[in-house]
Amino acid sequence: MAEWLYEAGIGEARAALVEKGRIVEMLIEPDDGGLRVGAVCEARLLRNPDASGRARVSLAGGEADLVTMPPGLSLGAALIVEVVREALPERGAVKLPRVRVAPAGAGVADGPDLLTRIAESGLAVRRSALGEDAFEAHGWSERLEEAASGIVAHDDALLRISLTPAMTLIDVDGGGPLAALAIAGARRSGEAIRCFGIAGSIGIDLPTLPDRAERLAAAAALDAVLPQPFERTAVNGFGFLQIIRRRPRRSLPELIAADPAKAAARALLRRAERTQGAGPVTLAANAAVVAAIEARPAWGAELARRIGAGVRLRAEPGLPISGGHAQREYA
Repeated sequence: MAEWLYEAGIGEARAALVEKGRIVEMLIEPDDGGLRVGAVCEARLLRNPDASGRARVSLAGGEADLVTMPPGLSLGAALIVEVVREALPERGAVKLPRVRVAPAGAGVADGPDLLTRIAESGLAVRRSALGEDAFEAHGWSERLEEAASGIVAHDDALLRISLTPAMTLIDVDGGGPLAALAIAGARRSGEAIRCFGIAGSIGIDLPTLPDRAERLAAAAALDAVLPQPFERTAVNGFGFLQIIRRRPRRSLPELIAADPAKAAARALLRRAERTQGAGPVTLAANAAVVAAIEARPAWGAELARRIGAGVRLRAEPGLPISGGHAQREYA
């Protein structure tokens, strides 16, 4: 039976949907104060619609794009809006949140947090208990590394996931008969898209398949593992398939790529919280990761509170971003 695992971590909340002993969806919500989907906010009109048809509003914490402007609204007018898409990272920039006019009578409120969202799924939610690590028992760190590196290796197909300004691309590679590789690659791509929350425009580059029946079989393999709603093209003769999924928030690869040091710092704090032993804990990591923790004193203070001991940081420039480790003073 499927169930959600949930942790209120340091710097982030995290959840993993487990089915038949494996993680099929993983979600991370950083404590960065950003607007969540569903939040209702007070706003003021800053700019009339541009060529895209979207107006610009100001709200607490910044600005947002208004998808449809009510008629007769003048610049500077006050309105109540609802967030329909969170801020999204782009290369060298950030796409602003997207909002719409809230329903009549709606009151200002925060959007549902991660725990609320998974509870609304109707599936059981199991919160982490002291002394257990159900996340790691199901391969959390390995899957997190896949999301960070973009390399997802299976016996039947190798995926390389790349973020581009236009879309997320998944390149499928491997050996053996091309038809079998295409079917396996399509299935593994669908699993990765679901697991990492990849959305928006997605391109999957499968092996070239001249035979139409083989192309249909590859598309069916993807349909079998990727839940609706989504739209897709057929697999063309060159093996390319495009998918469109609603994109309300960042995917896990996008979240990590937006600030790799900060993402690695949060993952390191998680490991440190569970490191066996007694006495102070030393976190050794790449200098950028150490700097990310030092810049947020509340993170170290919360770790010290949870383990009941001091926290030491040691920068090791030779370590990769994801290579940090934690050690307690007494084994």
